[in-house]
Amino acid sequence: MAETDSFSEEDIERQYTVKSDGVPARVTIGEPDDEYVLLYLLERPKIDEATEALLNDIRKELIQEVSLTTEEFVDSKALDEVKEKFRRTASEMLEERLAETEEQTRDILIGNLIHDMLGLGDIELLLSDSNLEEIVVNGSDECAWVYHKELGWLKTNVFFEDEDEIYNYSSEIGRQVGKEINSLHPLLDAHLPSGDRVNSTLYPISTQGNTITIRKFARDPWTITDFIQNGTMDPEAAAFIWLCMQYELNVIVSGGTGAGKTSLLNVLMPFIPPNQRVLSIEDTREISLPSFLHWVPTTTREPNPEGKGGVSMLDLLVNALRMRPDRILVGEIREEKQAEVLFEAMHTGHSVYSTLHADDAEQTVRRLVNPPIDVPKTMVTSVDLNVVMFRDRRRNYRRVMEVAEVVENQSGEAEENVVYKWDSDTDETNKISKAGRVYEKLRTFTGMDAEEIDQNIQEKQDILEWMVENGVDSVDGVGKTVAEYYQRPADIVEAVRSGANPEDINY
Repeated sequence: MAETDSFSEEDIERQYTVKSDGVPARVTIGEPDDEYVLLYLLERPKIDEATEALLNDIRKELIQEVSLTTEEFVDSKALDEVKEKFRRTASEMLEERLAETEEQTRDILIGNLIHDMLGLGDIELLLSDSNLEEIVVNGSDECAWVYHKELGWLKTNVFFEDEDEIYNYSSEIGRQVGKEINSLHPLLDAHLPSGDRVNSTLYPISTQGNTITIRKFARDPWTITDFIQNGTMDPEAAAFIWLCMQYELNVIVSGGTGAGKTSLLNVLMPFIPPNQRVLSIEDTREISLPSFLHWVPTTTREPNPEGKGGVSMLDLLVNALRMRPDRILVGEIREEKQAEVLFEAMHTGHSVYSTLHADDAEQTVRRLVNPPIDVPKTMVTSVDLNVVMFRDRRRNYRRVMEVAEVVENQSGEAEENVVYKWDSDTDETNKISKAGRVYEKLRTFTGMDAEEIDQNIQEKQDILEWMVENGVDSVDGVGKTVAEYYQRPADIVEAVRSGANPEDINY
């Protein structure tokens, strides 16, 4: 690995430490003279050749000593237990053979073993860096790249020995979720036990070599109060969405690549009453809901080489309807078969949520009715609400750009009516029209008139602003407040409007 002497002092942009499984590493980000992009240098403790040879012997013994099941690799909690089992056994072996070595050094050696045997080598240290959103391997002839939240794409000093090493990592990731990647199936969508999304491709499909792309998910999940606090979402618009979700209207979240669609969908889920059953249907596991929700996640499965054993999204939907769901989450809609599942779920009378690639509400409707999604135009009005996420790459922030209802025009076709719209010049969200069809549905479902609906939105806005002001920003804290509001709305609204502290509210 390159070292920080590659930079002069004035060329260094950032410097900090990351740690994974007891292994510390120093990160230095700087601008070398011979590069066109910033360089991300990862420096981990060095191991001499004699110690490395000893670790190789210990690796062989550990394989014999610690037996693992597939379930232990897949479940993140089980994996933590496996790591602890490895740590104890490896510690005993090292204590026997390197008795004079300091405990801190032994911890580092054990961490290296865990990364090599249970993880993804140096990638584990990159995964532990909370400043990174994406980790990309483009082949063994090129360094790994990372996407930094503030600095964008950076080259790293992390390389891979050969294409086999990259393939082995991809194959291991696939096995953990019951998927294969090989010459017959050279594309893989999967996820790590941490929930991070992984895409892999094999040569010659990717002509420069085998690739791995890891989209990291936040370790400390975002909440609606975080989104309001950092300006991603307007509290009135959030309250309007909350009301729609409370009374089971269908919502699609759209936006461009990396705009934060899945993050927003996860943030909105605590608005679901905790006494309702939620089923999610995905090709690749991306959704992660709070533990207090009654949630059953399901994912599709590819058929085996003989063409048997495949489980499609439609199979999962048919099965889900036998599981008495109240809400159904369908993973990202990219093509007709996924849209078929989405709208079939809506037509069964369930509240459905999903995500879609589209830059605004108008494009959302156009994408739904044109190939490759190609939903019949008269069916699109089954979607009640479209929330559009936007990523400003120059100013490096994300915003809810539009909240629109899907209405029916005079020709009986779907079109959008934008209710809330973000203004880029002022960085403010404005209400630009009155919701018509959504208010009509809410009146039908709740018996409230328009004035009562507006009052209800104001109540919810007051609660959201109160949570922001009082630092109620944990998933459980937000979930408890929403759940209590559903149980005794008048009490919670009164407490909020009187300026009560969170600890004074009897949850």
